[in-house]
Amino acid sequence: MDYLARARSVIEIEIDGLSRVAGRLDNSFVVAVKMLQSTLDQRGKIVVIGVGKSGNVGLKIAATLNSTGATAVVLDSQNALHGDLGLVSDGDVIIALSYSGETRELLDLLPFIKRFDVKIISLTGKLNSTLARLSEVTLDTSVEREACPLNLAPTSSSTAMLVMGDALAMVLLESRGFTETDFARFHPGGSLGRALLTRVSDIMRADAEVPTVAEDADVFATLDVMNRARAGACLILKSDGDLAGIFTHGDFARSFRNDPLLGEKPVASLMTRQPITVQADALAVEVLRTIGENRIDDIVVLDENGKPVGLIDTQDFARLKIV
Repeated sequence: MDYLARARSVIEIEIDGLSRVAGRLDNSFVVAVKMLQSTLDQRGKIVVIGVGKSGNVGLKIAATLNSTGATAVVLDSQNALHGDLGLVSDGDVIIALSYSGETRELLDLLPFIKRFDVKIISLTGKLNSTLARLSEVTLDTSVEREACPLNLAPTSSSTAMLVMGDALAMVLLESRGFTETDFARFHPGGSLGRALLTRVSDIMRADAEVPTVAEDADVFATLDVMNRARAGACLILKSDGDLAGIFTHGDFARSFRNDPLLGEKPVASLMTRQPITVQADALAVEVLRTIGENRIDDIVVLDENGKPVGLIDTQDFARLKIV
């Protein structure tokens, strides 16, 4: 057997299934998103239910919803009738997953769920199924065939269901105006969360950690200050403390190739004037963008009066686990 050819065939079958799902999207999807948003606006929650592979997909859908600020819980269909039904409250919306729409454990549970004032969104491959008939909105996740060579193991169908859940979560995210800062609130332990919640003043090198010299200092003196501070750049200051420029190891390396005797020259003749700067109260994520856009390794930090108060080196982000 050609393993690579078979693997490509599996992927192509699933891609084809997804393309068909995307092509069938209609106003039912719009209604579903508005239903979810209305529930969240009224402080309700999303309850996800499914059995078997659908249950596994449901876990991921709920996790995605939670990570984007849409409160979701997973109701275990088997334990629901033994007390877990207490998870459901009036005003909730149910996302029910079953490709056949005839999963016995799910159908046995639905009459008890419908005793609550809830609405049901079903993800199923059978629009004429019992589950579809019991739902306010049905999203079609049917596929031409499974990627399984026996056309039995849920593959294309479970992928279609998963992607439909992602589509709901992402469109819901946009419709609610969910931002990067909101995302960081739910991911404080991740690098993105740290970057979005951390300010420049929290991570910059300050005081004695920042190498500085006067404009009349020579290159040798500047390099000595940089080495003692273990920094890749030095701030060149005017007599009144304002920033005159910045001198980096890169500046030295480029100039040394053309002038091996530049050590006694004034650093002001080699520094970069008007370097890129950032405010101390800015978010760290702004620095990440600025450094990436300008392809620089060091950035000068200014206070509210425009005075240099710190320095950030790209290595600081890795050390602090912000990237």
